[in-house]
Amino acid sequence: MATLLCNKIQHFHFTLIFLIQLSLLQFISSSYTIPNKYFINCGSNNNVTEPETNHVFVAESYSEASFSSRSKIYTNQSFVPSPLYKTARIFTQTHSWYGFNIETTGTYMLRLHFLAFASSTSNLSSAKFNVSVPNFWLLRNFDARNYTNMALVKEFLLHIPIGNFKITFTPLLQSFAFVNAIEFFILPLHFISDNVAIFSYGTNRGLTTYPSTTMQAQMLETIHRINVGGENVTRGIDNLWRNWLSDDGYLLNRENAKNSTPYNSSIKYHVGDDSKGPYSNKFIAPNAVYQTAKQIISNSSNLNITWSFPVDKDTDHFIRLHFCDIWSSNIGLAYFSLYIYDNYVIEINKNIDGDVLAPLHSPYYYDYVVHSDNSGVMKISVGPDKTAKEISAFLNGVEIMKLSNSSDSVPLDGEHKHKYNHLAVVIGAVLGGFVLVCVVVVGFLWRLKTRKQKAVENSDWLPIHVTALGSSHCRLTEGSPHPNINLGLKISLIDIQFATNNFDAKEIIGKGGFGNVYKGVLKNGMKVAAKRSEPGSGQGLPEFQTEIMVLSKIRHRHLVSLIGYCDERNEMILVYEYMEKGTVRDHLYNTNSPTLSWMQRLEICIGAARGLHYLHKGASGGIIHRDVKSSNILLDENYVAKVADFGLSKTGPLDDNQSYISTGVKGTFGYLDPEYFMSQQLTEKSDVYSFGVVLLEVLCARSAIDPLLPRDQANLAEWGILCKNKGILEDIIDPSINGQINPNSLRKFSETFEKCLQEDGCDRPTMSDVLWDLEYVLQLQRGAVHREPHEDSSSSTSASLLLHNARLLPSLSALSEVDDMSIVKADESDSAAD
Repeated sequence: MATLLCNKIQHFHFTLIFLIQLSLLQFISSSYTIPNKYFINCGSNNNVTEPETNHVFVAESYSEASFSSRSKIYTNQSFVPSPLYKTARIFTQTHSWYGFNIETTGTYMLRLHFLAFASSTSNLSSAKFNVSVPNFWLLRNFDARNYTNMALVKEFLLHIPIGNFKITFTPLLQSFAFVNAIEFFILPLHFISDNVAIFSYGTNRGLTTYPSTTMQAQMLETIHRINVGGENVTRGIDNLWRNWLSDDGYLLNRENAKNSTPYNSSIKYHVGDDSKGPYSNKFIAPNAVYQTAKQIISNSSNLNITWSFPVDKDTDHFIRLHFCDIWSSNIGLAYFSLYIYDNYVIEINKNIDGDVLAPLHSPYYYDYVVHSDNSGVMKISVGPDKTAKEISAFLNGVEIMKLSNSSDSVPLDGEHKHKYNHLAVVIGAVLGGFVLVCVVVVGFLWRLKTRKQKAVENSDWLPIHVTALGSSHCRLTEGSPHPNINLGLKISLIDIQFATNNFDAKEIIGKGGFGNVYKGVLKNGMKVAAKRSEPGSGQGLPEFQTEIMVLSKIRHRHLVSLIGYCDERNEMILVYEYMEKGTVRDHLYNTNSPTLSWMQRLEICIGAARGLHYLHKGASGGIIHRDVKSSNILLDENYVAKVADFGLSKTGPLDDNQSYISTGVKGTFGYLDPEYFMSQQLTEKSDVYSFGVVLLEVLCARSAIDPLLPRDQANLAEWGILCKNKGILEDIIDPSINGQINPNSLRKFSETFEKCLQEDGCDRPTMSDVLWDLEYVLQLQRGAVHREPHEDSSSSTSASLLLHNARLLPSLSALSEVDDMSIVKADESDSAAD
């Protein structure tokens, strides 16, 4: 009895909160109109009308917002779903921004529009960047590759005080940022209440109040907005231009629910006396949401309707649930219970005294803050009350938003930096003009000294049109650190223009840190791939010279061949043999390329290992690749693997007296040798570590680093070793090949990548040992040899003899020779002098 009384008091308390806050909301929202101030068509000098909403997005140059001057505009001439995506503002500098003048404190809606279009001047799909506002990250490590065919709209709600407000765009290393359109406007007063009920489930189940100061200090990111029981509701129908998706994909027990008959009359938003309910209005949700619902098919108390929504794990979420009784013939006939995570929350449409909260056919809603569990889903249910006289459970709409706390890692915007710089100037003036002059002079000299270095490190890699302007000098003959570069490989710029149709964007087949890669056909009919640096930038010159030097001196079946290069009119272009099947990565994940079988993957790994082994031991002086990764292993028309991209390579001599090269750390995160990273001492074993990561990629078909995964899974090398040690390696294998792998082959393969990924380089095998082990893995897969669990090919004489005999069998490997006696001999047979 005491518990029942406590629950009644609790319900009354929160009902009273709803009544007070929403009566204020109804009064104020009745006169609200959406401001037109900040609807921006980014990167454009023309206004456009969005067809869906018939709303005008103002040309960026005429809007009242400001933006970074060091940015670019790109235009899309191809078909797009809306004129908003015809243009984009491109940011290549860190801490680029849009600035807004906030005249009224309140809750603001911010929408950012992204479509990674490709045109003759740009390909936005390679963009990677962060977006932030003061104290909050909006996007982290955003990758535009998934949004080339469909636009992405990210929506946020923020409490913003009067003053200047900036949205900051920060390109990631060797990339850029962009945005197509921005919507930014204040919402009706009390659109989100300062005091929201917190629902706790489990052992601490109950309702408490979310403090107003805490609510205002949070950012809300829209995760789901659902029209329950109806079709999608488009932006043009919603009074705040929101999209509502149908709920069918989230419903768990379809057999318990049915769509209601649509209510054809206008919804009666309650007006007048608001003292009896948490009433909705036209800005809370549109008519279309309240005119449809899911309703339970029976009044049986054993049935519930349940929806399951994907959400972030272990995170606070704001939930808004919409209700409107559109069936009952009289007030008070329908009431039912609400559940979250199968825990009772509250009885809907009936207060503790039995008085009906909402007039007939008037919509209302409830807000809660709920902390998600570790399942990655949010379960919401409605269930009937046995005493209900008519339809006893229904739901019209659901909104779920993630609550984000402020972060100290968000960089200060330009406004804050300006304040600090101003303070430094004042202090300098106080200390004396002499000190200030000295600082300015030193800073100027330092700027001159580092300008060239900054040009090389700048991450602006966007493509531009080819031009006939500029110097025609050859940088490779003027002060080159490589005077012996083979100048006989030079190809004229006009020949490369002809081959690539003047660098037509339609011929782009890839993009890397150096620049775009174009497919081309030379006049002699040879298919080639032309890798072009941004003209006139001066970026990448050392890598350009290194690649020519390395590839002009070596030839190997498993190293990509350099056909020629161009170094005229401020151009740096490398021309390679064309690799029909693209990169290994292209066939593993995030792609439409054909999936590789396990046998094909082993053949590819063996081929790449042969190429690397030749670099280390077969090439004069020894060469360390320094950037081994799946995107730098290319496949020809027969899926023969060839190692590519030698711009970061280092040459020896490496001998017994000096087994390493002291050099700055370069490479790709996720593949970097940790020992090299810490000591800056580069060795052959650094390539071995990177190749171990590639072996795991081939097995698991996922990226080396995935920041969206839980922390212990984000780094593939660490995750793969952990799973192997736990005996659950099979759980992370690419499902497309899981049934193809011989257990003995998998066991040896896992031993191989584990040895490659040892933290100490001295504990790793040589590439010769890796190649030997992979050939053994291939023979185990074919069933030519049988390996007992206790055997180890690296130390077992019997295993070595078995492997030698197995290598006499016909091989699927394009490189294996029937009479090969050693791996070194096989590689030598594949190499040729220049």
